[in-house]
Amino acid sequence: MMSSSEATSDTPFQPISAQYAKLQRQYQQLLDKVTPFAMYRWLATLGILGIFLLRIIFAQGVICYAHAIYLLNLLLAFLQPKFDPSLQEDLLADDIEEGGEEMQSLPSQRDDEFRPFVRRLPEWQFWLSSTRATVIALFCTFSQAFDVPVYWPILVMYFFVLFALTMRRQIQHMIKYKYVPFDIGRKQRYGGANH
Repeated sequence: MMSSSEATSDTPFQPISAQYAKLQRQYQQLLDKVTPFAMYRWLATLGILGIFLLRIIFAQGVICYAHAIYLLNLLLAFLQPKFDPSLQEDLLADDIEEGGEEMQSLPSQRDDEFRPFVRRLPEWQFWLSSTRATVIALFCTFSQAFDVPVYWPILVMYFFVLFALTMRRQIQHMIKYKYVPFDIGRKQRYGGANH
């Protein structure tokens, strides 16, 4: 009779799955090593994006439009708070309309308590997703399947209009709910000496 470990080692896919697990571990180790170096990560991503744009200029590909829309979507998720105050107000208004009592939560006013800005998409995920998308889009430029004949100036104009309108709406949302998604100024450390 065979034990369960002997039965699994006899499959023809065992070497492939072992190699795949090894590659996954190496990939994760690489990601863990580059995690603290945010500036260098983003510079590398900008370098890959530059290579991608040069490839688009010389190959005249349309994949750039889909890539730009995806990066815009990532940017919006990066700039938005995880817990949207407009959504919370809508849920409270719906609850009151359905006959629920208006409950006063602690603290009594919004500005009474410090609430840190928590992003919907953390910086690490933003970087990783944009880098992966850029590498995939770069490889897609080498395939004829993605070379669709279109009049590209319309797509460029449409993207800039979409970008302007979306950013305008996002900035209005930031002003209305009084949040800033960036750390501006000197970082204060707790327990450290104030200089």
